[in-house]
Formats: sequence, C-alpha cells, structure tokens
Amino acid sequence: MNFTSNYIRCADLEIHYTDWGRADKGTVIAWHGLARTGRDMDELAEHLSARGWRVICPDTVGRGLSQWSSRPDEEYCLHFYARLARELLDGLGLQAVHWVGTSMGGAIGTLCAGGLAEPSLKGRIHSLVLNDNAPELAQAAIERIRAYAGQPPAFATVTELEAFFRQVYKPYGWLSDAQWRRLTETSVRRLPDGRVTPHYDPAMVRQFIVHPDDYLIWAHYDAIDVPVLLLRGVESDLVLPGTVPRMQERGPGARGLLQTIEVPGCGHAPALNVQQQFDWVSDFIEAASR
Repeated sequence: MNFTSNYIRCADLEIHYTDWGRADKGTVIAWHGLARTGRDMDELAEHLSARGWRVICPDTVGRGLSQWSSRPDEEYCLHFYARLARELLDGLGLQAVHWVGTSMGGAIGTLCAGGLAEPSLKGRIHSLVLNDNAPELAQAAIERIRAYAGQPPAFATVTELEAFFRQVYKPYGWLSDAQWRRLTETSVRRLPDGRVTPHYDPAMVRQFIVHPDDYLIWAHYDAIDVPVLLLRGVESDLVLPGTVPRMQERGPGARGLLQTIEVPGCGHAPALNVQQQFDWVSDFIEAASR
C-alpha cells in the first residue's frame, strides 16, 4: 500500500490523515464511522488511487492519531466535524472533491454537501456516497452503538482485542484475517496499567447525550443537489428499509440524483473492502465526474 501519513491543524486541533495517489482525475475524501479511523478506508483508497484519484482519509478528532478534544460537549458533534472538514479542504487547497462516508462519515458529508452548516462548501462536494447512513437513523441501533462505544473494554492482549472487534464488527461482512489484524493494530492504544483498549476517546459518545438529535439531518439532505449513492447493508439495523423510500421522495431523491444499492451479506456497515463494493463506488464517482 502506497500512502503518506500526515498531520494538519484544523480548528486549533491536530488532525491526522492518510494521503493516497495523485489527483489525475480529482480528489476523494473518504471519512470513517463513529468509533473507527481513516485506516478503515485503506482498501478502497488503494483501489481508487490506482485509477487516478487522490484519496484523503482523515481521523476525526478523538479518533485514531488525531488529537482528543478538551471540549467534548462542544466539539464531538456533526457541526464541528463539518467545520473540521471545511478547514481540512481549505488547508489542502481542495476546491472540488467527491465524498465517500461510512456511517458518521456519511452524515458529515451530508452536512458538507448541503451547505447549510458550512456555506463555503456548497458546490465543492461533487458527489456523495452514503455507506449505510441516512438523514434519520434507528434509535435502537444508536443505543446499541452508544452502549459498546461508550464503555470500551480493556484486554490484557491485542489478540483478545481482535476477538472483540471480530464480534462487534461482524456486520461489516467478510474481512480477511490480515484485514482483521490491521483493523485491530490501527485501532489500539495501551492504558497506563498495560492493558489495551480501542483507540478513541470514550467521551465522543457524549454527542448522543448533549446533541440527541444530531443525526436527524433531513434539512441538510434536502439541500443536496449533487449525485448521491446510498449503499445499505441488507441486514442494517441503523438504516431501516422504510427510510429509503423517504430519501427517494426528498432532496436529491426528488431531483432524480439518488441511487440505492442493497449490499448483501452486510449489516452496519459494509467494509468497502471487496471488488463488488469497489466497483459500485468507483463507477459512481466516475459517472459523477463526467
């Protein structure tokens, strides 16, 4: 895999990102899910960069190698993440990008593409892939995610942590043993007592307490006027089947700009690590860039 590891100041925080390929065709922002890191996008970024795209994969504040927030109630929320995205694009001199977002990353992309949260981003997001994300999410699934993410376990060994990840992220679908190992090794930090735990700041789940309606973002979705691809895991408990027709009736759906694909063998959320998923994403971006 050919990428560089980089750091940039955004909103007075150090944000880490990986940078893949050259922008022969343009640039793609690939943004991870709630309790994950930009390294989840390695396979997709490798695929797209081999086809002429530059791919930027950030770690959100409080995740991966990015700085943790000293003001979690104010900064662990979608509007602040959209600010980070705007400052990231500005800092890298990116005037036009395509956006691929898994779960939370899709919600951030929705705010950015809609232009209500960060008006200067309106028109700079040329297409949006929502990987198992929608303008309204099932509350029961949010509670499930909040429960495991808000109280991250600690283990004596990395092997035990990997077993935990294999269990909680089973809905991602098929991953090779090497991919599970990399997911684990890029998602670990060691505690002062020597045990290992997931990488992120547990305070990031305060988003659901302080901002309980943060993921109810229909107004932002309705403002989107660029092509959108929804990849929904067939077994997803977060994006319910009944939400999809509402998306088709509103915003980009009503404008004929929404495509939907049901991804077999996955729940929340497809790992974007197999050829069929690569093709769906790359074909969509290529078509949107013509």
